[in-house]
Amino acid sequence: MSFFKRLKDKLMGNPAEEEKIGAINEEEAAAEQKQDEATEPTPIEATEPAQIETSVEEVEKVEEVSVTERSIETEIPVALEDQAQQEDQEVVIVEEPAKEKKPSAWSITQKFKAGLEKTRNSFTSKVNDLVARYRKVDEDFFEELEDLLLQADVGFETVMELMDKLRFEVQRKNIKDTSGIQTIISEKLVEIYEQGEEDLIELNMQPKGDLTVILFVGVNGVGKTTTIGKLAHRLKSQGKTVVLAAGDTFRAGAIDQLQVWGDRVGCEVIKQSEGSDPAAVMYDAIRAAKNRNADVLICDTAGRLQNKVNLMNELEKVHRVISREVPNAPHEVLLALDATTGQNALVQAQTFKEVTNVTGIVLTKLDGTAKGGIVLAIRNKLHIPVKFVGLGEKMDDLQPFDAERYVYGLFADGLDKELQNSED
Repeated sequence: MSFFKRLKDKLMGNPAEEEKIGAINEEEAAAEQKQDEATEPTPIEATEPAQIETSVEEVEKVEEVSVTERSIETEIPVALEDQAQQEDQEVVIVEEPAKEKKPSAWSITQKFKAGLEKTRNSFTSKVNDLVARYRKVDEDFFEELEDLLLQADVGFETVMELMDKLRFEVQRKNIKDTSGIQTIISEKLVEIYEQGEEDLIELNMQPKGDLTVILFVGVNGVGKTTTIGKLAHRLKSQGKTVVLAAGDTFRAGAIDQLQVWGDRVGCEVIKQSEGSDPAAVMYDAIRAAKNRNADVLICDTAGRLQNKVNLMNELEKVHRVISREVPNAPHEVLLALDATTGQNALVQAQTFKEVTNVTGIVLTKLDGTAKGGIVLAIRNKLHIPVKFVGLGEKMDDLQPFDAERYVYGLFADGLDKELQNSED
């Protein structure tokens, strides 16, 4: 399937499937209308006086109770009103779920587009200028493209692999001019990121009834605590019970900051006093999460500079306590990285991977950097998937990473033009 086809399916959905769903909805609506007509209460005005008198006489015969004209005038309308109210309530119950709307594929894609605006303005605008200046694809074009990719922090190894793939594709398809070259670049970048692997962004959630433990690591200042709060909000919106563990006991204010997020998203925070043993906090948090039958425990950790040996020893100790109390835990070790730090984020990822066996990256502040290519460098260099990206300050701006939406965010302007040309 071509990149354009996959992109259209994600942005606009599957037309055949939407048509099928629409037909089902129409049938259900018609069935509900017939049912409403069949059960519609008879208006009081349409009730003949003779019918009312007959029904009253039957009641008198069965119950042998005398009924006055005044009771007839009051009881029958009340009964009819009660029936009408019940019908109205049933209609409300049916209609309520229809008001609940999940984020559309288009709105999620727009978040990536908006979040990568700074990178796109600095990087892709230069690519557009390059394509405009070169009418044909030659070695000079490849050399300038290589420089632009390196400036965007895509990473040396990734750039070399991409250039090899581009040269091969240009030769295979006998491409002479630069029209449509951005589509090929986009396709190859997605291929490099995915490398044949699937479900890279899925968290390793345990079966219902078992506790899932997620350990967050990362240096100070990368937005780790904020990301924990946003992830807790995301999991809670999925109906999961989430408990937070304030394991960063060394940084002043870290415990209070996590408590603020816990109050904001409605999650209990297990904590001790500042300076306490982080491993002891984890022990208490696991016991509390089990007692409350929680689904997920998210653990914050200290974030001093990654070259501090004592910090890494502390992380190893925390890891041991968690794995002793919950078999095979932590189920995810997520490393929070600040996208604005560029290649330094890659160095941090390498160090933490050696010590804590990182299973996924959460790249924060992607909306604040002009070098968003670091996503590709991390994936290709360390083979660690980027599971979430921070695309803004709002609670729902933490989004699961999607390689195609990411690449679209990088090349949105050029791809939109090529997509329009392909449809004309």
